Amino acid sequence: MFDDGSPIYRQIADQIKAEIMNGSLEPGGKVMSTNQYAAFYQINPATAQKAFRELVDEGVLYKQRGVGMFVAEDARDKLSADFRERFFERVLAPLVREARQAGIPLTDIIDYLRTQEGALK
Repeated sequence: MFDDGSPIYRQIADQIKAEIMNGSLEPGGKVMSTNQYAAFYQINPATAQKAFRELVDEGVLYKQRGVGMFVAEDARDKLSADFRERFFERVLAPLVREARQAGIPLTDIIDYLRTQEGALK
């Protein structure tokens, strides 16, 4: 699981987010504890805890004292909104800047995207 070069806590958080997005973890569903993650993946519990803390801070998970960690009811919506925002910043903003520099009208870009709309479905 841990092989992309990014910090392990980040990979854990990303895995949990992916499980929420694909429906493996549902809203209100219980998530393994930090100790269970640490034992399963043979990592330091503090590493797992850092991932969980980040997800709690983002509002993706919530903690019930003495019971465990759970997926927030609106976690998928939050993750989708975050992905959308990052997509616009990472992909579309540079595209618009480059098109502006090249003198390509926004309407040409929109027309092109409309011709590709079938590929997006």
